[in-house]
Amino acid sequence: MLLEIAVTSATGTAIAAAGGAHRVELTTGLELGGLTPSQGLMEAGMEAAGDGLEVHPLIRCRPGDFLYSRDELDVMEREIRGLLAQGARGVVLGALRPDGSVDREAMARLAESAREAREDAELTFHRAIDQVREPLAALDTVIALGFTRILSSGQRPTVAAGLAQLRTMRRHVGDRLQVMAGGGLALADIPAVREAGLDAIHLSAKKTVSTASAGSVSLGAADGADPTAYMVTDAGVVRAARAALDA
Repeated sequence: MLLEIAVTSATGTAIAAAGGAHRVELTTGLELGGLTPSQGLMEAGMEAAGDGLEVHPLIRCRPGDFLYSRDELDVMEREIRGLLAQGARGVVLGALRPDGSVDREAMARLAESAREAREDAELTFHRAIDQVREPLAALDTVIALGFTRILSSGQRPTVAAGLAQLRTMRRHVGDRLQVMAGGGLALADIPAVREAGLDAIHLSAKKTVSTASAGSVSLGAADGADPTAYMVTDAGVVRAARAALDA
């Protein structure tokens, strides 16, 4: 079983590599569910990864739902081509239709762009799969489109709650598709996920840091949140996840 860490910086990529991760999903805006990394972040992330760590950038041009317009798909095609040209091993993406099915036309278009940029590009269908109405039919569509793996919490808020569905997905796809567990994944869940026979685990291993101090001037966050807070990769969590996999 492999370990994938979602990271938002070159520093996070280096921490994931040092902690024994096999792959990173490179993204920005984790607090928004993840967005496409910039060209500069991709370049720095590739340098930090070195030779032993795969980098798979998330392709998501905006927060919100996964119903994309023609213009948004055009943007994501450009992102795919650019990031794969910078050395990404694969890309992470997903698009749905209003009826809750996989947007086969959109996904075929994005997959074609990836293969044109890199013939052996790996394709991961992200947690949009957890919002489809008929998950097993969606899996068949994803397989037909030539995807390498899916990332799922078993259509529940956390992997622990969705483990039964993840087992069902695993049985359904057999060796046609990799199933990676992610979404609210706790370190304590790793033994059960491994026992379920899944292919990988995915976690953000994040912690929040803040530079706020007494008397700091508020920048007017509508929800009263700390305006100086941001997320970083926690080296201890990465090491603990790898240790749990190896136990």
